[in-house]
Amino acid sequence: MTEQTDTAPAHDVFPQAVLFDMDGTLLDSEPRWDVALEELAVLLGGTLRPEVRDRMVGSNEDASVIFLLEDLGLPVEDFPEHVAWLRNRMKTLFAAGVDWKPGARELLLEVRAAGVPTALVTSTARELTEVLLRTLDPANFDVIICGDEVQARKPDPEPYLTAAAKLGVDITRAAVIEDSRSGTESALAAGAVAFAVPSEVALPPEIPAHRLTTLDGVTLDRLRAIAGA
Repeated sequence: MTEQTDTAPAHDVFPQAVLFDMDGTLLDSEPRWDVALEELAVLLGGTLRPEVRDRMVGSNEDASVIFLLEDLGLPVEDFPEHVAWLRNRMKTLFAAGVDWKPGARELLLEVRAAGVPTALVTSTARELTEVLLRTLDPANFDVIICGDEVQARKPDPEPYLTAAAKLGVDITRAAVIEDSRSGTESALAAGAVAFAVPSEVALPPEIPAHRLTTLDGVTLDRLRAIAGA
């Protein structure tokens, strides 16, 4: 007689991995972006309107600068030099230190302690991500995917599909922790189980993600319970 166990097959385990966004999800870095983008707008002879800033949340440096140039009525062909300025300014701001979002570090460390694979999936370029990894610690992630390391950035599914492939997990059994619309749409398009913790801009109600008001007190068991796993 074959002995029966209560252990679920590996393909049924949830989560097979937890994939974390960075800006606004793990780290309270969006206020630093506010500073640099407002300064850039002034240098360009204008101001950063709130609705334009909202469009930038969850995007990347290139897209953010293009949004700003378009709003100010300036030629977008010059965006690379402005992106270079923005990245240099952000390096300085990030180097001064960035705080963790409430509960983010605790959840990440619990996931690591449980032996669940993790990935950092960010739209931010590698050179800026490396500065923030001084706080995050690269040892906390099995895979790191940066915005300039994929062909298509969020909201395209490529970043999360790439992370899942590198981890060797089924994306449909992976949990994604996000804060922005573009990031959440990327996770959902990839087929992941998306948990959204909006930090700067509220998500439209039609986006079918599991909503969290904060990561403070959120545990692996709570993620499983919310997902019905």
